[in-house]
Amino acid sequence: MDPKNPNWRERDRFILSKGHGETALYAVLADMGFFPEELIRSSYRRGSCFLGGHPDKYIPGVEVTTGALGHGLGIACGLSLAAKMDDQKHIQFVLLGDSECTEGSVWEAAMFASKHALDNVIAIVDRNRIGSIDFTENFTTLEPFVDKWNAFGWDVHFCKGHDFDDITNAFHSARTSASRKPQLVIAETIKGKGISFVENNPAWHARSVSGDDEIQRAKQELKWREDGM
Repeated sequence: MDPKNPNWRERDRFILSKGHGETALYAVLADMGFFPEELIRSSYRRGSCFLGGHPDKYIPGVEVTTGALGHGLGIACGLSLAAKMDDQKHIQFVLLGDSECTEGSVWEAAMFASKHALDNVIAIVDRNRIGSIDFTENFTTLEPFVDKWNAFGWDVHFCKGHDFDDITNAFHSARTSASRKPQLVIAETIKGKGISFVENNPAWHARSVSGDDEIQRAKQELKWREDGM
């Protein structure tokens, strides 16, 4: 990716299928220089709302508008097939939520990717086991999750989603695979990691840390975790 040339044809593409994770994406794009960091303070869900509650194509560095769950993998697969037809070498990365994998369109895309041997698509599933209202296994059945992806013709890799070295190793394995299959990385994570009263609690899916007491406590715990790493 090149912030000075965001439409560079040979770039790898990243699609945030779980569009409600936009906060982290905006922070990364600002850090890379796609837009001024000041916009996060002035225009994130306020003011001009340049940075809305889901990524939009008009934001530099954002490939596609996402947020309606279940579409990101299909888009990535379409881009991957087009790349193969044009003899292009770039890779499509797409991040999905595990609860999102209850969408039938995800599995349609998974079959499509396997059928066309799209080894230039790498999907990542944020496996935190929580959806918008409850733990995933309380309202649907994802398990046996790995067996399902294998049955749909994908190679599956694993990583601890809060361990950068482990993440790097999983992506290296996915990128260097010689199987000619689409690749999946399952990242085991804890929702709200680092803030004790938020961690692994479905009630915080759509809540924000607010009020001076909550904010200060969260800051202290995150600083402690950072210093203790």
